[in-house]
Amino acid sequence: MDLNGKVIAVTGGGQGLGRSMAVVLAAKGAKMALIDLNQEKLDEAVELCKAAGGDAKAYIANVAKEEDVIATFDQIVEDFGTFNGVINNAGILRDGLMLKVKDGDIVKKLSLAEWQAVIDVNLTGVFLCGREAAERMIKLGTEGVIINISSISKAGNMGQSNYSAAKAGVAAMAVTWAKELARYGIRAAAIAPGFIATDMVASMKPEALEKMTSGIPLKRMGTPEEIGHTCAYIFENDYFSGRVIEMDGGLRI
Repeated sequence: MDLNGKVIAVTGGGQGLGRSMAVVLAAKGAKMALIDLNQEKLDEAVELCKAAGGDAKAYIANVAKEEDVIATFDQIVEDFGTFNGVINNAGILRDGLMLKVKDGDIVKKLSLAEWQAVIDVNLTGVFLCGREAAERMIKLGTEGVIINISSISKAGNMGQSNYSAAKAGVAAMAVTWAKELARYGIRAAAIAPGFIATDMVASMKPEALEKMTSGIPLKRMGTPEEIGHTCAYIFENDYFSGRVIEMDGGLRI
């Protein structure tokens, strides 16, 4: 796929990985539909995309709410006149041990609310956005790509029952969709980042950052731009589909 002029949505596109991926694609001439809940962050991201050379528009939506997702994708098609892809990036964390035990007593459980909040955004939100994106690409008859942002935590990570389950799920959905949607000219794939140097990570204490990077074979965290380049590769390589790329510097949990 030639990215020039293509319309691509990015959930969680106002900041962090989402914003960086959007800017990389905008620099290749893509028109970006940025979806998030923070208008100020979205406005900043739109300007960065335009400065990189692509058009961009902002959309406020909660990806876990079906009516929000449907209305947003309808509006994107109305605004741009076509639609070619989505990067399902929006996600939240509610980390905690399934059971916290002290001196043989259960002192805390991972609550159902903590479980459900992550599943709603990180798994159900990806399903809803992937479904609505595919429907519009099929109706429009456009070539398209769906990219789900997973994580190396999909293999299972201590203190992340909810997050790991969701990230394993979105990786599996990408493979499933690649098989289901190929007949319509739509490819699907996933990216599983390791430790990436986002603004949130950069605010951590230096000793925590040093401990984090010491276990990575390349001895550094990845950059958001490197994840963006991986997205561009998937979009531009028309034979790539149904696979998960692990971008982790050689780290395995």
